[in-house]
Amino acid sequence: MSIFKAIASTALTLGLLLGSTALRADTLADALAAGYENSGLLEQNRALLRVADEDVAQAVAALMPIINWSAQASAVDGQTAARSFSQDVNAQIQISAELTLYDGGANRLAIEAQKELVLATRESLIGDEQQVMLRIVQAYMNVRRSNEFVSLRDSNLRLITQELRAAQDRFEVGEVTRTDVSLAEARLASARSQLAAEQGTLARALAEYQAAVGKPARNLAATGPAPVGQSIPQAIDLAQRQHPAIRQAQHSVAAAELNIARAEAAMRPTVSLNGSITIDDPVSSFGRADLEQLDTEQLSLRIGGPIYQGGRLSSQVRQFMARRDASRANLLVVSQGVEQTVLNAYSQLEVARASRDASERQVRAAQAAFDGIREEATLGARTTLDVLNAEQELLDARANLISSMVDETVTSYTVLSAMGLLTARHLELNVQEYDPAAYYNLVKDSPTALSQQGAALDRVLEAIGN
Repeated sequence: MSIFKAIASTALTLGLLLGSTALRADTLADALAAGYENSGLLEQNRALLRVADEDVAQAVAALMPIINWSAQASAVDGQTAARSFSQDVNAQIQISAELTLYDGGANRLAIEAQKELVLATRESLIGDEQQVMLRIVQAYMNVRRSNEFVSLRDSNLRLITQELRAAQDRFEVGEVTRTDVSLAEARLASARSQLAAEQGTLARALAEYQAAVGKPARNLAATGPAPVGQSIPQAIDLAQRQHPAIRQAQHSVAAAELNIARAEAAMRPTVSLNGSITIDDPVSSFGRADLEQLDTEQLSLRIGGPIYQGGRLSSQVRQFMARRDASRANLLVVSQGVEQTVLNAYSQLEVARASRDASERQVRAAQAAFDGIREEATLGARTTLDVLNAEQELLDARANLISSMVDETVTSYTVLSAMGLLTARHLELNVQEYDPAAYYNLVKDSPTALSQQGAALDRVLEAIGN
């Protein structure tokens, strides 16, 4: 079951700033799906993943035959010893091929190292996806919070206006003094200022929402926290096994190990097979007998390897060992960081839940106090200041409740992100998920542009470009 079955609530209208009427409410799932499809950050890193895929293709190409061609024509003008005129025109065409038969396993190791880097880049893409999703959740809930605050301030403004009128009426009959009226006027001015400030905050929240989601906010439906069923030990264990940052670091360690073996393989001899066909054709010759076309075919086996390079190869082995050690240390740092992030996220979630419970009790108490003080004020037992103070406490309690509910929802999704679960697949979004293996499967065998697979790649890249 999708985690986006929102709790029942009335739709939130953004007509104050958007000038819209009775639009279908957008859910958080709708916003996440739109952001997933419109994210420039994801598009950028998908392209970088395709770059890493091509590194595998280029490593595979090193094991295949290398065939080149060349052509040249030359003309020579001169004189013989008898001072007769001579002109020679020659044309030469050559096709050469080279195939590595043995290189100590360096090319094979290069392929495996690049595959590990591809897997690391895929995990990095998942991390970027989580970043995009969490930003959308925050933007969505901030619009909800800001719009609720605007509604709250607007309601407060109307209430204080009523209190001001009541104070003026009571002043005219001598029940209160000018001070009571002035207090109500001051609170009314403050309420107007706070309403304007909240409207500005809402405008900024709407701008952030459009940047995060890729489309303007319409009606944003109420939504509850994401269900987080795991205990803290279970969440930490899950994060250690599948968090993209940890997996990325693990693949980086594997690639570093393979690079050490590659550096060691560079000290071994290499065996290559070389062949060429040369056609040397004297197109014309004056002043001497015509030459016949000369065809040359050559096949050779070359064996060689390093003897002394000033310690460069040994230095490279040590350098890759140091990089391997750095990658291992980074894996430990990332693992510890993920565990701390899970603990922090759960701590924030517990605080948000406790804050929401306390705010609900505060609202009930403040509402009861306000109703009582307002009733007492009509009987002359309370002053206008008492009413205004009680109304302000009720306003603060409602604002605290709104913020605590928003914070609880955001932190619940932060917990999912900390565990590595804030992805389109886990959230069951209604989107066409990007398949990171699709492009890799097309290029992993290093197809040429003239092959059927190469033509398919051209179509894929053209579709992506459009």
